[in-house]
This record gives sequence, structure tokens and C-alpha cells, in this order.
Amino acid sequence: MRRQETPEGRSVRLLRIGEQVRHVLSELLQRGDVHDGVLQTHLVSITEVRMSPDLRHATVFVKPLLGQDEEVVLKALRQNTAYLQREVAHRVRVKYAAKLKFIADESFDESSHIDRILRSQLLFERPATKEIEPSALAAGNCWGYRFR
Repeated sequence: MRRQETPEGRSVRLLRIGEQVRHVLSELLQRGDVHDGVLQTHLVSITEVRMSPDLRHATVFVKPLLGQDEEVVLKALRQNTAYLQREVAHRVRVKYAAKLKFIADESFDESSHIDRILRSQLLFERPATKEIEPSALAAGNCWGYRFR
């Protein structure tokens, strides 16, 4: 059987199981099944789950709402890793229970930084261009030049 891969290089099966794990974790946190004061008072987004090729390890990218108390939320998730792993193992049918590793998701910060750069005035400033001769206009050779 031929192995199907996505453009990123990961197989469809890894992506599908990672998405199932993400849904299970999101449901557990949303319903308040984790008995932890920090996790019950903070809204946490599970943005992505990346599975290892052997499906034994899962890297879970999380982001608290508005990015507040990120370290406190990560510490609470890491303290409740055993419970979360057990619940994921019961709800996702794979041969081995994946070990969960929680990491803060920095992609939102990176995207807002790129957005700030794109919206800055530096991007819209253009260097001075040379003037176009009327003969070049007649010949249609004026691409890339600004008219003055």
C-alpha cells in the first residue's frame, strides 16, 4: 500500500489522529473534566497536535485566551498530563497511548509581528525612480517606472 503524504511531509494518518487528539483534549478542557483550579478559570485553546511517526508522542500546542498567564496554564496542564493521557488513550483507538507534551503556541505572536511589519509605513515607501523618456512611452517600455 502506498503511503499518502501531505505537502508538509506528514502522512494523512498522522494528521487525522493528531486532529482526533486535539478534539478530545479540547472537549475535556471545555467541559471542565480536569479538576484543576487554574484550568477551570482559564479558557485554553488547543491550536495543534503533532504526532510522531510511531504515534507514541504527541506535541500539543496551546494558547490561553488573550495569552494571559501562559506559564501558569502550561504548568497546570503538565501537572495533569497523566489524567489527560489516560482520557486520550480511552477515546482515541490506537495501539499505544501517546505521551503528551504541552508547548506554548507562538504562531499567533509571529503572525501579529508579520502583520505589524506589513502594515508599517516602511513597506509603503518606495525608492525614487528615474524619469521616463517620451520615446520609451511611445515604445511601451515603461514597466516598473513611475510617471512624473
